Amino acid sequence: MMEPLRVVDMHTGGEPLRIVTSGYPAIPGATILEKRAYVRDHLDHLRKMLMFEPRGHADMYGALLVEPSLPGADLAVLFMHNEGYSTMCGHAIIALGRFAVDRGMVPIDGDQATVSIECPCGLVVADVAIREGRAAEVSFVSVPSFLFAGDASVAVPGHGAIVCDIAYGGAFYALAPAAAFGLEFGRDPVAAFIEAADRLTQAAKAAVPLNHPDAEDLAFLYGSILTDGGEGGNEPSRNVCVFADRQVDRSPTGSGVTARMAALHARGKVAVGDTRVFESIIGSRFTGKVEAAARAGDFAAATVRVAGRAHYCGEASFTVEADDPLGGGFLVR
Repeated sequence: MMEPLRVVDMHTGGEPLRIVTSGYPAIPGATILEKRAYVRDHLDHLRKMLMFEPRGHADMYGALLVEPSLPGADLAVLFMHNEGYSTMCGHAIIALGRFAVDRGMVPIDGDQATVSIECPCGLVVADVAIREGRAAEVSFVSVPSFLFAGDASVAVPGHGAIVCDIAYGGAFYALAPAAAFGLEFGRDPVAAFIEAADRLTQAAKAAVPLNHPDAEDLAFLYGSILTDGGEGGNEPSRNVCVFADRQVDRSPTGSGVTARMAALHARGKVAVGDTRVFESIIGSRFTGKVEAAARAGDFAAATVRVAGRAHYCGEASFTVEADDPLGGGFLVR
C-alpha cells in the first residue's frame, strides 16, 4: 500500500474542493509555474487517483498546497481537475481563505483576516470575515483581468457563427449568451449546455490564438461560460461554466465572474466600485465588484473582487493497494 494521501473536502457554492494536506512528495521548482510543470510531468498519477473514481468523479476539483516562491505569500496552491492543472480558481480561493484561517495559518485581526495566496496566475489576496469567532464570507481580489477579444465570431458546428467575448480572469474563457444556442436556463437540460459550451470552446480555440503578457503558460482557453444575457445589476445574472474536459462548475465560477466583470468594465457597462451578482446553474451566488482600473501588458484591465461562502464536507485518507487494478482511477460518463 502507498503512503496515504490525506485531504480535507470543502465546497463553495456547491463546487467541490479537495485540499491535499499531506502525502505528496516534495515538489521542486523555483517558481510556481515550474512546480505546476513538475507535478504535471511527474506526479499526474496522484491527480488521477484523487480526482477520478472510485475516490472522486468527473467533476471533482482539487488544490495541492506547495511552498510559496513569491515574497509575502502565506501559501501557494496548484489547482487540479479532470483534465490537468488550472492557473486560477476563484471557488478554491474562497475555500482556501477559510481553511487557512481555521488552520491557524494566518493571524486574525479583530473581525477579519487576510490570506495572500500564490497561484499560477499570480498573487491573489483573500479577505476573510470573522463572525462569532469563525471564518465566514471570503472575498478575493484577483490578478489584473481584461477583455482579450470582443465580439469574436467563431464557427461552431451545428450552430453556425456565434459571437462571443474572450476574457481573462486568471484563466481565459469564451463568454456567450445561452440564447445564441437556443438554450434557456430552467428549461433545457444541463447536458445541452455542456454540449454547446464544449463546442464553443473547441471552436474558439481554433479561431482565436491567445497570448498573455506575463507567461505563455497562461495563454490557453480554459472553457466557456454561457450566460442568461444579463449583467447582474437589477437581478442576478445566471451562468454556467464548462471547463477542462467538459467539467461543469456548480458555483458561479470565481475566475469566470472576474472575467465577466472585466469584459463588462471594458465595454463601459460597469464602473469602478460597481457590484454585480451572479448565479450558478444550481442557484448559488457570488458577487463581483470592480476594485480598480489596471493594466496587463498592453491590455486595459481591471482588478475585481469576488465574494462567496465555503463549507466543509469532511476529511479522508486515501490509499491504493498494490493488487488493485482500478486503484489508479478511472472515469465513467
